[in-house]
Amino acid sequence: MQVKKLTDLDVAGKRVFIRADLNVPQDEAGNITEDTRIKASLPSIQYCLDKGAAVMVTSHLGRPSEGVVGPDDTLAPVAVRMGQLLAKPVRLVQNWVDGGFEVAPGEVVLLENCRCNKGEKKNSEELARKMAALCDIYVNDAFGTAHRAEATTHGIARFAPVACAGILMGAEIDALSKALQNPKRPLVAIVGGAKVSSKLAILKSLAEKVDQLIVGGGIANTFLLASGKRIGESLAEPDLVKEAHAIMDIMRARGAEVPLPVDVVVADEVSALARANKIAVDDVSAHDRILDVGPKTAARLAEIIAHAGTIVWNGPVGVFEYAQFAGGTKMLASAIAHSEAFSIAGGGDTLAAIAKFHIADEVGYISTGGGAFLEFLEGKTLPAIAALEARYEG
Repeated sequence: MQVKKLTDLDVAGKRVFIRADLNVPQDEAGNITEDTRIKASLPSIQYCLDKGAAVMVTSHLGRPSEGVVGPDDTLAPVAVRMGQLLAKPVRLVQNWVDGGFEVAPGEVVLLENCRCNKGEKKNSEELARKMAALCDIYVNDAFGTAHRAEATTHGIARFAPVACAGILMGAEIDALSKALQNPKRPLVAIVGGAKVSSKLAILKSLAEKVDQLIVGGGIANTFLLASGKRIGESLAEPDLVKEAHAIMDIMRARGAEVPLPVDVVVADEVSALARANKIAVDDVSAHDRILDVGPKTAARLAEIIAHAGTIVWNGPVGVFEYAQFAGGTKMLASAIAHSEAFSIAGGGDTLAAIAKFHIADEVGYISTGGGAFLEFLEGKTLPAIAALEARYEG
């Protein structure tokens, strides 16, 4: 994927419009409870400020109604936090689409919640052209919204004088391309989660590319069912057994495999007080629930990871929120942390596991995009990136 990069451009004295992802969680009083996304947006903003650009930043926040900025929709708390992190005031600009506001070189302003603008979600050309007229350079630094074709993620990129990827977006594109388009082999993918149905497209796409496809959670249970194993009362999707068979057949035809559990951790309920039993997969009884892979399986998966050249991780292999069902995911995390392979991880549960087992510094790249990361794994074209690619020469 070829896109212009912000760091390759001369932004001195230019009006720069940055679409960031500042959609941070807040408590009932409107206080920001977690500011990772704001911090992740700072390198591009600081780069432009240091080069003497006049910087405008916008983002969506929550799910507002178009045409009105409600009390829960305002970016005011984000402006305050961004100002603290940049150690300079960040002015919030309302009703900004038609211009009429000034931004001096070396100054940054935050433009109010872009999803409150009429036409944003429908990618209105009229709105996109108005926003493009505000800047000399458009920067998309919001990978988390790259799978959405909206006015600030797609339309404006068509009409701005120059359109490029920000530092965060550029890093995402580079990492995903490295992992999936020209990976060092063996390429190992880990896909966990409750349902095959929610990740069926990803599993099919990866089955055509990877050397080992590790499945976990309810997804693994469906694959066990497909291989003729009893799974008791475990979470699974029996109606997708044929799909699981097809995925295993695709892998087998390529000389690759889906390594299924040989032992599991079972209980009769999912709770912190549940008694966990480690048993062979052939010993699962009618009332057992499989809630993690067993130690033999975990060791085998760790061995596969140890020999990988590239690792793509999306989803845990057990109910890792409870200590007695966290062993498999913990060993997996440790194996990834100690591997010399390039690793990329994404998805909410995966990030929670990375945080729980303190391996963030050992993962090659942690993706900031949830839905965008998953759609990239599916092999889909992400509209925001496609718009930047189209402007690579122009």
